[in-house]
Amino acid sequence: MKEHSPEISQLAHLLAIVRDLRNRCPWDREQTLADVTKYLIEEAYEVADAIERRDSRAIADELGDLLVQVLFAAVMAEQEGRFSLKSLSEAAAGKLVRRHPHVYAGDKAETAAEVVASWDSIKREERKAQALPSALDGIAKNLPALMRAEKLGNRARHAGMDWADIHQVLAKVREEMDEVEGALAADDNMAAARELGDMLLALANAPRFIGHDAEGTLRRACEKFIVRFETVERIAATRGLQLAEMTAAEIESLWQEAKRLA
Repeated sequence: MKEHSPEISQLAHLLAIVRDLRNRCPWDREQTLADVTKYLIEEAYEVADAIERRDSRAIADELGDLLVQVLFAAVMAEQEGRFSLKSLSEAAAGKLVRRHPHVYAGDKAETAAEVVASWDSIKREERKAQALPSALDGIAKNLPALMRAEKLGNRARHAGMDWADIHQVLAKVREEMDEVEGALAADDNMAAARELGDMLLALANAPRFIGHDAEGTLRRACEKFIVRFETVERIAATRGLQLAEMTAAEIESLWQEAKRLA
């Protein structure tokens, strides 16, 4: 009999521990699939944060935590009779093989762009086979809104509807901004909120037209804001100033100074 590789053996050991804890730990026994959802999301974000920081030790640690949560969810689903880990693994492997015909079925794909085009085509056929009539079907409602907005735009593009370029996107953003102003002038906050939503939806799709993703673009902007705000705080502290007691013009002056420094 062929011996398992050390990696397979260790994964089996980890799975055995997850199963054991599910049966013997009071906390683990009480968890449901709904409970574990938040842990899966939290761990995925912690992996992303570790990768962003390029911290190899943290990446390994957070990937391990995420793997545990994936196995924990799979074990719970198996116990509920939803599927077995064997069938889950077989389906996942089958999907990977099916979506890589250039590797496993003799098709050709010389570039990453060709691979993505093939992948999208295969996914469209899969949605048809699942009787999902709309190109937008299957996009998870629980995705972060920014990521979901971009994904909706990408899916619409593959179906044949999209802006021609980023300039059209920005024109749409300006159009929606005018409608926000109109709603505010009419003292209609509900309408203003709807128009703000339309504006955000359009703006979330702008980065992909210049080769960036919305989530990463906004995340980097958040980090830049943190650095500049902390610089403003330091400048204010060295001058004995309290931000809460300063005028908007004074704070703007500090902000511009911080921008030059950071």
